[in-house]
Amino acid sequence: MAVYHDARCRLCRREGMKLFLKGSRCLTDKCAFERRGYAPGEHGKSRRAKETNYGTQLREKQKARRIYGLLERQFRHTFTKASEAKGVTGELLLQMLERRMDNVVFRLGFAASRSAARQLVRHGHFMVNGRNVDIPSFQVRPGDEVQVREKSRDMVVIKNSLDSRKGQGVPDWLELHTEKLSGRVLHVPTRASIGVPINEQLIVELYSK
Repeated sequence: MAVYHDARCRLCRREGMKLFLKGSRCLTDKCAFERRGYAPGEHGKSRRAKETNYGTQLREKQKARRIYGLLERQFRHTFTKASEAKGVTGELLLQMLERRMDNVVFRLGFAASRSAARQLVRHGHFMVNGRNVDIPSFQVRPGDEVQVREKSRDMVVIKNSLDSRKGQGVPDWLELHTEKLSGRVLHVPTRASIGVPINEQLIVELYSK
């Protein structure tokens, strides 16, 4: 599987906003976007984005893809599944992205970023309803219980992440049990509870051409 290996801070600078791809580092003065809040590259300071419909739609899709850490093929596959399901395609797309196993681990606070959560999931540190799940794209459902495996409960990276995000809470569609190192999916997330700065209608328009 292809993996993005370049500097993640370049992605934030290209989108012109913080995507919080490095967890707590993004909240400090070490954040590259704070020091160089312009597009990367030799002509980054002078680059002017063309205000075309296609350009606006493309940037919105790229922003969503980068926030959730998906490559183009993975993102397009998720959109196809959303477009084939009954309901509003844009909202269904965001719901599917939110219900990915790696995103749920991040939302519950077990990892500092989605990329860190993806690595923890791939290494088999989590279970769903008592069964091992090591697939980041696994779709959780209402009623599912996500737990840290017994052998992984003493991992420093998980404890540090929970400590650093104390008081921040979790989305209303999730329930966190810190003492048990587990969480439960209460219901499918609504658009209001997702809270990502994405205009999903622009993505639908882009892929509908």
